[in-house]
Amino acid sequence: MPQVQLPIFPTGVTHINSEVAFEEREGKVYYFNGHLPVFVHEKSALATFRLFSTQLVINGNATQAEISRAFGCHWSRSNAM
Repeated sequence: MPQVQLPIFPTGVTHINSEVAFEEREGKVYYFNGHLPVFVHEKSALATFRLFSTQLVINGNATQAEISRAFGCHWSRSNAM
């Protein structure tokens, strides 16, 4: 009998990787680890997006490449400075 693979995500999310996903709803961006929300910020809050995406990378939950692909961000050295 087939079994469901964990973690299970809510419908409508965009996956960053197999453990972390996000969803935009009503002008806010919600981040999920499985079905549990772990962070939320306003869609327009670029500094907060940078803070949380950096935390994901530093803590080993996602790579910069995964975040770049999921959000359509294309980084270069000139963007980082």
